[in-house]
Amino acid sequence: MTAPGRRSSTFTRLLRHGFTAPSAAERLLDGPELAELRADPVLLEALGATADPDLALFGLVRLLEAQPDPTARQELLDTLIAAKPLRDRLLGVLGASEALADHLARHSGDWQALVTYEPRDLHRGVEEFERGLAEATDPVSLRVAYRRCLLSIAARDVCGTIDVAETAAELADLATATLRAALALAEAAAPEDAARCRLAVIAMGKCGGHELNYVSDVDVIFVGESAEGTDGDETKALRAATSLASHMMRICSETTVEGSIWPVDANLRPEGRNGPLVRTLSSHVAYYQRWAKTWEFQALLKARPVAGDPGLGAEYVAALQPLVWQAADRENFVPDVQKMRRRVVENIPVTEVDRQLKLGPGGLRDVEFAVQLLQLVHGRADTSLHSATTLDALEALAAGGYVGRTDAAQLDDAYRFLRSMEHRIQLHRLRRTHLVPEEEADLRRMGRSLGMRTDPVTGLLRAWKRHAAVVRRLHEKIFYRPLLDAVAQLAPGEARLSPEAARERMVALGYADPAAALRHLEALASGVTRKAAIQRTLLPVLLGWFADSADPDAGLLGFRKVSDALGKTPWYLRLLRDEGAAAENLARVLSAGRLAPDLLMRAPEAVALLGDGAAGGLAPRGRVQLEQEILAAVRRADGAEQAVTAARGVRRRELFRTAAADIVGSYGTEAQPVEADQGALVDMVGGAVSDLTAATLAGTLRAVVRERWGDTLPTRFAIIGMGRFGGHELGYGSDADVLFVHEPRDGVGEREAGDAANKVVSEMRRLLQVSSADPPLLIDADLRPEGRSGPLVRTLKSYEAYYRRWSLGWESHALLRAEFVAGDQDLGRRFIELVDPLRYPADGLGEDAVREIRRLKARMESERLPRGADPKLHAKLGPGGLSDVEWTVQLLQLRHGHREAGLRTTRTRAALTAAREAGLISEEHTDTLDEAWVLATRVRNAVMLVRGRAGDTFPSDPRELAAVGRYLGHGPGHAGDMLDEYRRTARRARAVVEDLFYA
Repeated sequence: MTAPGRRSSTFTRLLRHGFTAPSAAERLLDGPELAELRADPVLLEALGATADPDLALFGLVRLLEAQPDPTARQELLDTLIAAKPLRDRLLGVLGASEALADHLARHSGDWQALVTYEPRDLHRGVEEFERGLAEATDPVSLRVAYRRCLLSIAARDVCGTIDVAETAAELADLATATLRAALALAEAAAPEDAARCRLAVIAMGKCGGHELNYVSDVDVIFVGESAEGTDGDETKALRAATSLASHMMRICSETTVEGSIWPVDANLRPEGRNGPLVRTLSSHVAYYQRWAKTWEFQALLKARPVAGDPGLGAEYVAALQPLVWQAADRENFVPDVQKMRRRVVENIPVTEVDRQLKLGPGGLRDVEFAVQLLQLVHGRADTSLHSATTLDALEALAAGGYVGRTDAAQLDDAYRFLRSMEHRIQLHRLRRTHLVPEEEADLRRMGRSLGMRTDPVTGLLRAWKRHAAVVRRLHEKIFYRPLLDAVAQLAPGEARLSPEAARERMVALGYADPAAALRHLEALASGVTRKAAIQRTLLPVLLGWFADSADPDAGLLGFRKVSDALGKTPWYLRLLRDEGAAAENLARVLSAGRLAPDLLMRAPEAVALLGDGAAGGLAPRGRVQLEQEILAAVRRADGAEQAVTAARGVRRRELFRTAAADIVGSYGTEAQPVEADQGALVDMVGGAVSDLTAATLAGTLRAVVRERWGDTLPTRFAIIGMGRFGGHELGYGSDADVLFVHEPRDGVGEREAGDAANKVVSEMRRLLQVSSADPPLLIDADLRPEGRSGPLVRTLKSYEAYYRRWSLGWESHALLRAEFVAGDQDLGRRFIELVDPLRYPADGLGEDAVREIRRLKARMESERLPRGADPKLHAKLGPGGLSDVEWTVQLLQLRHGHREAGLRTTRTRAALTAAREAGLISEEHTDTLDEAWVLATRVRNAVMLVRGRAGDTFPSDPRELAAVGRYLGHGPGHAGDMLDEYRRTARRARAVVEDLFYA
């Protein structure tokens, strides 16, 4: 007897053997079922070797309790102690699978299936499983026999007798035998149908690939033909075959008193769920020749006849396999590959992403997809790659030089570990799941089952993260690293890609000019210098990012140019290698279009902005900072031309910073997800470019005045921003709409002051457009009184006189955007005070004025739209475009701005919000107009980023259109969806405009 407060020796031994609930275990051991083995060290040792000793002991007690009589119980106990193979297998299963323990408790004699221990038992095949299922006469008995066979696989799996690949193959063989048994039951139930048709069952997916999970849908495709000796009526034969196929699926899938086996899924068939369940062979061939998509050929990599008519199954494979190896030549192969390569992580619930073994980053699908894509690209010319099994195909790819041997070995190791985890997760309750559990007890059981005994939870999680990181790192690189080995040729004797295989791979990954791309790779990666070595490390990742864009060729060419310019600069490669964000940011920027790379190539050192160090950071700088920097550069300069050159250099650098931030926010990177608020990106670009333009004008004004007049100009001078400039809504290609106002200083005559002001304007415009490496800044003063016919510069008094006597309705309308941007602040303030009564009239607008505005708008729509342009896709002047939204908002400002302070703003979105808050427009209409305005603005920004020149319509070039689509969040192959979305958004906005503006 144990003294009070002291633990028994059994309790201590149980703890030492891995029990987590030793008190409960001690009570089970003290029970009558195990009374004679209570102190047997062999039993405790065996239980302690299982994944979950508590679960194993509980399952053993249940099994003993389920024995029909004392004789049977004694036989089990005797065999358990005497036969180590049985002991290890039985307790191993009970400690790993609660579901199989339940099965043994219901079918207490099935433990006998684990007694056999012969060499042929080590690797059972389809024939052995067919014998194990032979006695099944109905769906219920088939389930019992299936579980009995599954018991033997699980036993040898948890004991390490077979490895993970062999386990998966045996599970596929068991599925094959089960499909055959189920089809036999269906045929026995309908012999007339069986006699009328030939039916072949083609396994797909993991079953076809001989790599099935414990619990998985079994993917199949059915082929049917008329049986020989019948009347040859194809319709009747297909009807009979469909009946048999449906019955076979139900036998496997339906739930009975013994549960179900697994779902049989026929959705990979032509046309999916919408297509007929059974087709003739000729119908299958016709579909794949005419209609099949790339993913369907990828699925056919796994096709394998498993049940039914073997001759028909062989004919199916012989007819369709050649089409699989022609898939890489299809016209839509590249966009299809890009779509497939973009992992659909967004479809996984946020709470599950980090627990997904299959679909998450670094998961099983990454390995499987990478292997299958390389098979499709190179399998036409190399039949050694024609394997349906992932690990066998990976080995063949490595042997042929298509994947580096070290990379292949690491992927093989990671894939085996991840599949082992998947097997253990599913085996516990025989449920289909790919989620790593969160409960510590589940993680502990998994870790112990994989051989981690000291700290199983920590060891399991560390190993999982390590292997997932390997997959994440390699699943992209294996596409590109062999390309570098092929062009660099640094390891003689190693198997490497042939020139033709390298070309095929570049084409498959989206490179339109593979020869040029390979030349760029050779120039970047060849040699034994430190620079080449770092490039070889960086390029596999960079090439993947380039291939993920709409124009991989441009990205790679741009990278070569930047590297040629900066390759000898110590910090450049160090920046890309050591600062996580820099390399991906650079790849995104270089492959997103022409504007950002052009800006970068004019001064490549701006690449430092892409890093996350002290010199980096893509957040746009504020106007005060920009103006301080530009004015300091002006002070240091010798002469106006040098000063403005410096100012334009700052402008070019900051335009690049803004464009890069916009691209990264739109595309997203590993470190920074896509900006969800598209309006925030629009506001960022508009504000940054407007602030930059204002700072550039301020610096240019200071430089011109300093050159000719020293510190003081004979007249006070102010620049008023108009249009998008005044509204803080400039795009990358926008001109700067301005008004110039001056006021003679005391003692200075009107003529002298006017001459000085005009010379300032003329010189500013000249210096900002001088041909140089920096983009010009065009100044547009056409919104001035009298337009192009009026004087370029006026005094404040002249403006006052003109607006008092001659001002037209359109000028009041234009003044809604007027804002001081540079020069004399006091003069600018007084000008704004002068125009406020005009743009916010005290009595609002009369009906005549409203009609005139509507008439002007209608005339602009009819006269200014370019000939041949599709109005529905014109972002500025088309229905629901920028003009529609802005005129609607501005009409509200003109009518209600005097009364509603919130409407007195130059910014469209701010005025729209103020109108809603004032009750002038509903929330629904506000959202509709805002969405349309943001989208139209982003279209214009996208066109400028992609083409390098301004435009208001979508590009006609397919690659440019695809690049605009990627910027707007549409994946490869979805340019049509982008255009449809724009039309829908604009159509809704136009309906609101009709209601608010024209009503």
